[in-house]
Amino acid sequence: MDLCFDEKDFLGCCGSARFAKEMAIASPFSSLQDAISAAQEIWFNKVDVNGWLEAFSAHPQIGETRASAPTTETSSQWSKGEQSTALATATGTSLQELYEWNARYRQKFGFIFIICASGRSTDDILAELKRRYPNRPLIEFEIAAQEQMKITELRLAKLFSSAANVSSATDKYPTGAQKAEEDRLSIIGGHVNAASEASTGKPIQSHSRTRPPITTHVLDVSRGSPAAGIDVLLEKWKNTKARPTFGETDSGSWVFQGSSTTDSDGRSGQLMRIVDDIDPGIYKISFNTGEYNPGGFFPYVSIVFEIRESQTRQHFHVPLLLSPFSFSTYRGS
Repeated sequence: MDLCFDEKDFLGCCGSARFAKEMAIASPFSSLQDAISAAQEIWFNKVDVNGWLEAFSAHPQIGETRASAPTTETSSQWSKGEQSTALATATGTSLQELYEWNARYRQKFGFIFIICASGRSTDDILAELKRRYPNRPLIEFEIAAQEQMKITELRLAKLFSSAANVSSATDKYPTGAQKAEEDRLSIIGGHVNAASEASTGKPIQSHSRTRPPITTHVLDVSRGSPAAGIDVLLEKWKNTKARPTFGETDSGSWVFQGSSTTDSDGRSGQLMRIVDDIDPGIYKISFNTGEYNPGGFFPYVSIVFEIRESQTRQHFHVPLLLSPFSFSTYRGS
């Protein structure tokens, strides 16, 4: 059954008016995955820098309850829930330090610190703020846009779970709306350069990677929340044959690259080292879903994908959208 929402619903998911309007136009959606696909396309390819800043300002600063700009009641309630762990783990000292670092961050970058705070403690958020503070403006703006998209995905899951039961969703993620990763960074750079040149007359230069070429996160669509505590394994195919064939059983041909466990935000740690050029070839990410869902259908999930010679400088984000009896994936940002 297709689900139709209006602009106000989508404004609660992301505080950009342009985003909400475009999502309402694209509605109805047949599944959560369909909506997330459209949301990523709109957020990275149709919403400009002013729209991104508008969305950022719709969030309360971490540790506070009110946003600096008017927002919907739904968004305010979701923000409180997303920050509940941070507020519950805060002390007077940690809150004071967080306020001070928030002010320092805003003075440097011109917008509030954006992070998908769901399930994260005050100390965890503060450590991430300090880690990101030295970033150059273009890099930090990109990270903030990615964090906003994570928040939007979680809120879309909540929106859908309130309207329909998504726990047995089997729709596959549509490939038609998948955007090319190489276009995304150039679009972000174009937006920021345009804003910078308008205010200072000086363009901002782009820089090399600040994260590994392959990343992932896991979203539990049956709960509408990140999936924490899932072991993740990254491997690369290495054999005399150029590539594995369908039904290949030679497990010795898969070479370990790295492993991690998803955190409270559903994100895995670093699965490989940061390099400007990744080796082309066949890669496989495996998730220990059986331990996470003992009564589920899948003891584990493996996703195999190929990085070609022409793609060695691109970023590959391969998320897993999981329920006890279905899963899907897509080429994300």
